[in-house]
Formats: sequence, structure tokens, C-alpha cells
Amino acid sequence: MNPDRSCARLDGVTDIAARSRVGAWYYALRTTNPPEGPIDVVTRWIVVSRAAVLPMTLVAGVVAGLLAARAPGVDWRWLVLAVVGIVLAHLANNLMNDLYDTSTGSDTASYPRALYAPHPILSGLVTRRALVVAVLMVNAADLVILVVLALARGWPIVAFALAGFLLSVAYTAPPLRLKKHGLGEPDVLVVWGPLMVGGTYYAAVGSITWQVLLASLPYALLCTSVLMGKHVDKIPYDAPLGIRTLPVLLGEQRARAATLAMMASFYLLIVVCVLVGALPWPALLALGGLYRLGTIWSWFRQPRPEQPPRPVPVWPLWFAALAFVHLRVAGPLLVLGLAVAAIAGI
Repeated sequence: MNPDRSCARLDGVTDIAARSRVGAWYYALRTTNPPEGPIDVVTRWIVVSRAAVLPMTLVAGVVAGLLAARAPGVDWRWLVLAVVGIVLAHLANNLMNDLYDTSTGSDTASYPRALYAPHPILSGLVTRRALVVAVLMVNAADLVILVVLALARGWPIVAFALAGFLLSVAYTAPPLRLKKHGLGEPDVLVVWGPLMVGGTYYAAVGSITWQVLLASLPYALLCTSVLMGKHVDKIPYDAPLGIRTLPVLLGEQRARAATLAMMASFYLLIVVCVLVGALPWPALLALGGLYRLGTIWSWFRQPRPEQPPRPVPVWPLWFAALAFVHLRVAGPLLVLGLAVAAIAGI
């Protein structure tokens, strides 16, 4: 069984990347790695910012927009600006995590962060100063967006943004370092659900309901499952360092089971949301992702192989890649269902 046929096809992209600059950008966006040989400045920053995972946040914004599509008072200007804001916030978080983890000594040449992709500082892609400047510039741009949205929609926008920023910083930064105390995973669930989807919806509409907050949770579960998978992969590295992520606390076998439970709960919660009216019934199209869940289920039931059965660009990450493969199917199907509902006025 092939858990991700698309991973096997990525090797073919290398030739394209070698022939064109756009191909190099595409390869970096698909794999989080640069192609072999000299790289241009755009490819460099795609890798440094881990832009390959930014679509996770873009989809969260699209979910919010489709939920708001026919709501009274929706303003598409503020919706688009809010989506740009959450994507920039995710980008800033990626940069800050690398900066903080390097400063605290968590990221080293033998740690997975430097193995599945070049580490911005340790690999020499950028200097620490350049990373700090990038963090300040992205956060400054986000601050401008926050001011505009706050003037348009009022103080709740500030509450959403401030909560998201504080949780993002606290994820890796001292003194809280939530990731180190088994709280990083709940952090991501809250950020990608109520804060991102809920906050973007509020920016678009100017109000929010409990149904929207509930509807934000299924996709947040998918995002959290990817982080859970990543932290399962990193147990052998995190445990000796005293980084007590949730998978470290649970142990590998129970952590793998918990990750599967999160992915399965996505479908259960979709059904619940439809039954209580939080999601329109076409959202049930997301249940089509059960097929992909079935293809990776057996891999999650057993320890990580010594070597990947197929090329995995982000190796030694294995369970994270499997969870991401599932997200890439289930997430777009949810978006498709919401788009059908928005177009049909359901």
C-alpha cells in the first residue's frame, strides 16, 4: 500500500525545478526543501518561511469566508484583508519558532527541524539578523492590517488578533513554552479553529455565533493532527531534551492512536455540525476523505519504519507526512461542500 502516491511523484519535480526558476519555487512549495544547486532569493525565503504549510491557514480563511458568504453584513474587503492577516501571522509564527528554538538550543544540526528541511540559521540560508528583520517586518504588516480591521469592526478584532499572537509566541518562546509542557497541541486547536476561522468570520460579518465557533473545530482538528503526527515523529528527539509534547507524555503507541482519533473525529464533528445547523448539509462531501484516512490507517497502527517505503521529502517526519496527506484531501472536500452550499444558497 502506498500511503501517499503524490510523495513519489515529487522526485519528478526536481528536473522541472532544475530547468526554471518557477519550477524551483514550485518544488520548494511542495517539499519545504530547495532543489539541488544554487537557489534564488524567492526560493530561499519560501524555504526559510516554510511557505509549504501556509495553505493550511489559507484554507482556514476560505472556510471562514464560505461560512460568511451569505451572512447579513458581510463585507468582502475585510474578509480578504483578514485572510491576508492570518496567513502573515502564520508566516511570522514559523519565523519566530525557528528564532526562539535556536536561541534556546532546541534546534541543532541533529534535530528533525534541520533534517527534514534546511534550518534557516543553522544551514546558513539567512543570518539571525535577517530572520529578526523578517519577523519585525511581517508583524508590522500584520499590525497595519489589525488597525484597519479594528477601525472597521471594533475591539473584538483586537481580542482575536491579540489572543492568536500571544498563543503563537507562547508556543515556543520563554517563559511559557507551551510546546514543552504538553500544551502546544491544544494551542494549535484553538488558534486554527475559533481564533483563525472565528476571527476571520467576525472581520467579514461584524458578529459571530456559537454555530460558527463550532463549525471552526473540524478543520482545526485536521491541522492539530498534523502537529500530533510531527510530534510523534520527534519523540526520540524531544524526550531526552525534556520537551514534553503531548505525544511524549502519552507515549508513542497512545499518541498514534490519539492522532487517528483526531482525524476520525473530524468526520464525526462534521456530521454533528450538520445536524445542529452549524454547517450546511453539502459539507458532508468532506466524508469522502474517509477513503484517504483508510489508506493511512494501518501505517498509523504500527511504528515508523526504519526507512520510508517511498520517497518522503520531509523524512525523518513520517506520521506528520501521513496526516498532511489526509488533510490535503479532507480539507479541500470540506471547502468544496461549503462552496456548493454558498453557490446554491443552502
